[in-house]
Amino acid sequence: MFAVVDIAGQQFKVIENEKYYVPRLQAEPNSEITFESVLLLGDEKSTQVGSPTIKGAKVQARVLEHLKDEKVIVFKKKRIISYKRKRGHRQFLTRIEVTKIA
Repeated sequence: MFAVVDIAGQQFKVIENEKYYVPRLQAEPNSEITFESVLLLGDEKSTQVGSPTIKGAKVQARVLEHLKDEKVIVFKKKRIISYKRKRGHRQFLTRIEVTKIA
């Protein structure tokens, strides 16, 4: 069984007992969280599509850790006027494990 869930404004296709990296959530490590904005549920036989969400559907997950993503280098340059800027950015992430789709 799989579900498409809206987490922090982004859509993720999740499967039970799988681990995912999502944008930083306000939850402590080893705590349980519930996502109620389930957009789609599906399995081998049928698929339910919400409009916009499916009422009564929930996805439960456990927060594993908070971390930062790999660094992304932002480099800007204009040739003739000797303009160079190099900046880096690391996105804050949360690693979750989906425990139950109901």
